[in-house]
Amino acid sequence: MVYARMRWSAGRRPETVAVLLPMLVMLVIGLWGLDRGGMWRDEAVTFQVARRSVPQIWHLLHSVDAVHGLYYLLMHAVLAPHPGEVALRLPSVCGAAATAGLVAALGVRLCRPRVGLWAGLLYAVTPMAGHFAQEGRSYALVAAGAAGATLLLVRAAGSARPGPWCAYGATVAVTCLLHEMALLLLLAHAVTLGLARVPTRVWRAWAAAATVAALVLLPLVLASRAQSAQVAWLSPTGVPSLKRLLGSFTGPARIVVVPYLLLAYLALVPPGVRPARTRPGALSLPAVALPLAVVPPVVLLTVSRWWPLYDERYVLYALAGAPLLAAAGADRLAVRLPRLLPHTALTGVLAVSLVLAVQLPLLRRDRSPDRRPDDLAAVSVFAGRELRPGEPVLFLPSLARRSALAYPQGFRGIRDVALSVPAPASGTLYGQETGPGELRRRLDRLDHVWLLAEPFATRRAWRPDNATERAKLALVKEEFVPREKVVRRGVTLRLYVRRLTYSPVTPSEPPRPGRPSAGRAGPGALGSPPGPRR
Repeated sequence: MVYARMRWSAGRRPETVAVLLPMLVMLVIGLWGLDRGGMWRDEAVTFQVARRSVPQIWHLLHSVDAVHGLYYLLMHAVLAPHPGEVALRLPSVCGAAATAGLVAALGVRLCRPRVGLWAGLLYAVTPMAGHFAQEGRSYALVAAGAAGATLLLVRAAGSARPGPWCAYGATVAVTCLLHEMALLLLLAHAVTLGLARVPTRVWRAWAAAATVAALVLLPLVLASRAQSAQVAWLSPTGVPSLKRLLGSFTGPARIVVVPYLLLAYLALVPPGVRPARTRPGALSLPAVALPLAVVPPVVLLTVSRWWPLYDERYVLYALAGAPLLAAAGADRLAVRLPRLLPHTALTGVLAVSLVLAVQLPLLRRDRSPDRRPDDLAAVSVFAGRELRPGEPVLFLPSLARRSALAYPQGFRGIRDVALSVPAPASGTLYGQETGPGELRRRLDRLDHVWLLAEPFATRRAWRPDNATERAKLALVKEEFVPREKVVRRGVTLRLYVRRLTYSPVTPSEPPRPGRPSAGRAGPGALGSPPGPRR
């Protein structure tokens, strides 16, 4: 018996290495520069919502972000011991590492250990995987769930027992609850079963598991449909969207894209790559990887031509199929050219290392806060330099308050003029603001006010739907004149003083020590063409 165990352990060693090594590489890449010094807007939402109580989170989900409800509850537990930016992103790092290992496990099961090793490593060094490994959002966890569900599908298709199908259905359900766009994974799996021509019993078992998962997701779909205004910022898709996604899946460098696509094509050319061990109901690697990589993005891109719902992060989980195809193509090439490719497994690892070397500059740049749409920590720092305790501040629009919610140090002691009910108590992301009448009464008591505005809110073409936002614009423009302006990436902070107390010759308030001179109001005032950025 001991001898048999030793033989089993020796036989499993290549498969174990093939799975663990990509996980380790992905973990190192994910941890590299994890504390980049600032959260951007989406991460800040996760951070401030997850630190609320469970009843407050539940209250919020009735009006906004229902699609992220399960993720917020998970992050509530993660951030409870020690809230911080590293803790915020660690679940995504772990999710990305798990995905790399699951991609490798798929390659091992569907083909052979070296295919799994190459596919897992290729996934780990892809910039798209590295980017979302450091995002405090749910997408890396969704990718792990999708890869796990795909592996369970492969196992269940070759099993006559109901247990694997129960595990498959549960994994799909949890993955879709993390983000409902993962429901497209079921379409990819249906195409996989169709390409493999599985027997009727497999179709019945899959349909039962898929139906249960869909029923579990139905309440979330209905709730999020009522909150569809949250994705109103998305635009219709076209060929450029497809090209960007292709570059994200393979890496943007042409020296990587062309060989990547050639290897993937080679994996699909008949007779294709066959599993090393054939089982009843077994699935081939191309039949699994191709639908996974293609079906969810193509369906979402097509729908989004008329009903915009597409964003690359929503189909991150489809990335798992691409390295599997490339690795399978490389394996087929190695089988055909054994003399040109000695020590095949090591040669493939070296090739992936070259891919990493080519894409390393992009991975390095991605560790900078400047690679995100905004840096709320920097906004808080410069607000802290400009604002003194007791200063009145208007946030335009209300979502500009996110920097104060994420990094309150720079806004400590200020008077939030428009705020009526704080965000946690109001069940909103940014707080409930007072009505136009009360806002006017509050502003009437002030001789000056600071306006912290998002870039789009300072454009003349912006016409807000909310009455309070319109009142902010009108009152500031009619009753105040601009005096100082500080512009930073992603936000504008401007001091307005009341017209009756303002004199361009004798300012109503002398410049404060330590503040850079801003001069008088001029071009760039609210409602005027923007002036030069400072």
